[in-house]
Amino acid sequence: MKRKQKRFLQMTLLFTAALIFLPDIGLWSLYKEKHLVKPPEGAEPQTLPLGLRDGQLFTWTDGLKRKDWHDYESIQKDAMRSGKGEHGKPYPLTEEDHDDSAYRENGFNIFVSNNIALERSLPDIRHPNCKHKVYLETLPNTSIIIPFHNEGWTSLLRTIHSIINRTPDSLIAEIILVDDFSDRELRVNYFTEADNGDRDDKKALRSL
Repeated sequence: MKRKQKRFLQMTLLFTAALIFLPDIGLWSLYKEKHLVKPPEGAEPQTLPLGLRDGQLFTWTDGLKRKDWHDYESIQKDAMRSGKGEHGKPYPLTEEDHDDSAYRENGFNIFVSNNIALERSLPDIRHPNCKHKVYLETLPNTSIIIPFHNEGWTSLLRTIHSIINRTPDSLIAEIILVDDFSDRELRVNYFTEADNGDRDDKKALRSL
């Protein structure tokens, strides 16, 4: 009997503690969603929502500078795009387009992939709070590795285009394509010369 009473008391204390501290955690999360900007000397402190200004630098109270990395010009251009497959919308197929052979080699309809723009727009499915995040002004760059096996040519190109178009130039060191024993001919050299060579940023694209 005493053991049951002791367990009941423990559960009651645990429940009470949860009621006390969980609201504080929620309030702290809301506080973190606001960006504290260091005010000039003598000025009142400001609290600004995250990510309200394109490219604007913010200084947190910890002294570290944050930046809004969004490319709002590109986002606006994507929003204005129209066409088949744009914004992640289904590609309309006619009866003649329904061909099983389009699925056999890749496991998806390569006919549709071949007729969708390589730089097609995508819907922004992020949580609303994620759209207003700011990150450190100085970030390390990275190598992006894409392994593939007998990948459809246009789908692979679309992946590379998406990376280049949606990632700040300073954050990409190189893009590495790793061919995992494909037995199809892949035109990597064509992509490197025709697309990458004409770009101002000239990203390093290597195939292994």
